[in-house]
Amino acid sequence: MTTALLEGIDRSALWTGSVIDVDVHANVPSIQTLYPYLSEIWVDWIEERGWKGPAVAAAHYPPATEFAARLEWRPVDGVPASRVEQLQSHILDPWRVDHAIVNCYYGLDGLRHPDWAAALVSALNDWLIAEWLEKDDRLRATMVIPARSPEAMIREIRRVGDHPGFVQVMFPARADTLWGQRIYHEVFAEVARRDMVVGLHYGGTTEGAPSSTGYPAYQVEQYAAEWQSFATQITSLVSEGVFTQVPDLRVSVLEGGFLWVPVWGWRMNKEWKGLRREVPWLSRPPLDIIRDHVRFSIAPTDGGPDHLMEKAIGWLGSDDLLMFATDYPHRRDDEIEQLLRILSPEAARKMMSETAREWYRL
Repeated sequence: MTTALLEGIDRSALWTGSVIDVDVHANVPSIQTLYPYLSEIWVDWIEERGWKGPAVAAAHYPPATEFAARLEWRPVDGVPASRVEQLQSHILDPWRVDHAIVNCYYGLDGLRHPDWAAALVSALNDWLIAEWLEKDDRLRATMVIPARSPEAMIREIRRVGDHPGFVQVMFPARADTLWGQRIYHEVFAEVARRDMVVGLHYGGTTEGAPSSTGYPAYQVEQYAAEWQSFATQITSLVSEGVFTQVPDLRVSVLEGGFLWVPVWGWRMNKEWKGLRREVPWLSRPPLDIIRDHVRFSIAPTDGGPDHLMEKAIGWLGSDDLLMFATDYPHRRDDEIEQLLRILSPEAARKMMSETAREWYRL
């Protein structure tokens, strides 16, 4: 697939309508960046230990690879996607976006010290407000939460969740526990009370293996199998009744693909028919619940030939499930042109902007 679409070519040749990008990234350039938002005790804590920041994100996005940042988006010095001016020149202005949703996966979910983790999460959210949201009114953001403590999650949502720039809360796809479990139901209720979205995003830390049968030998194995983490989390959210307990909850799957959804849905619908007495709170087929409560970014698409892609997209059973995303600054094979070629004009309009506009209340 061509990569030129994201390398400076005027997008008017491709799409003339509105654009909302639901997944652009902000990278913390260094741990010192967060010092102005931390109390002195935590700055001392970091300095005394010589801590350079969490290593988790580098494991998911090896820094020197194009998977972490396209070559054309790497500054001569400094960190890619670490300043709002970079995002403006690379995405916001060339694509003439109405809005873009900033996601910052820094890997703080890997910290086990509960107070340190909570302090760093708060600092990161305050940095997003000061250095991103307040510098461009086209931006909205996903707030980060301390992923190992439901009580701390709720405190942070209450602290900054009413800020108009935050429209989403990040839940990494990999975690020590499944997000659908009941200890998190009140967290989701807190998200829904603020009319925010749950962002199930690529990444995360867990003590468990990334597959059901152990650790892979190679990174390509781990990355190719990552969709299983998303499918497992979605299965948990549906099966454990999150959408019954919190009927207004909305979930976005970001960097998780979407072509696996129909096959997952067919299997879940079949098993639900045979085992529904075990989960009496599920009164509808699981795939119908997904169509009401979940949306998917198009990066990555991982598509095939046009005729097969058209069939696979038809299997989704709705024109309302897909949302445009560049996944800036990460490199993806750009299948935007193919999707626009396959979709009807109305479905394309929804994908490029209108589904996200309604989903995020923009």
